[in-house]
Amino acid sequence: MKSFKIYLSLVVFSLSIISCEIRTTTGARTVSGKSVPPGQAKKIYGTKSARPFAPGQNK
Repeated sequence: MKSFKIYLSLVVFSLSIISCEIRTTTGARTVSGKSVPPGQAKKIYGTKSARPFAPGQNK
């Protein structure tokens, strides 16, 4: 019975770890974590187009 409890607790623990969600953000952000407009991000990174930084333009 003791091994069953250990096995069950191990399964519950592993399921709780697996169910964790990792969130990622897209676009440029400043040091303080606030969003930067696409035009400003273009200037920061030196690209020719602001399209990759615009949320509506990402596929």
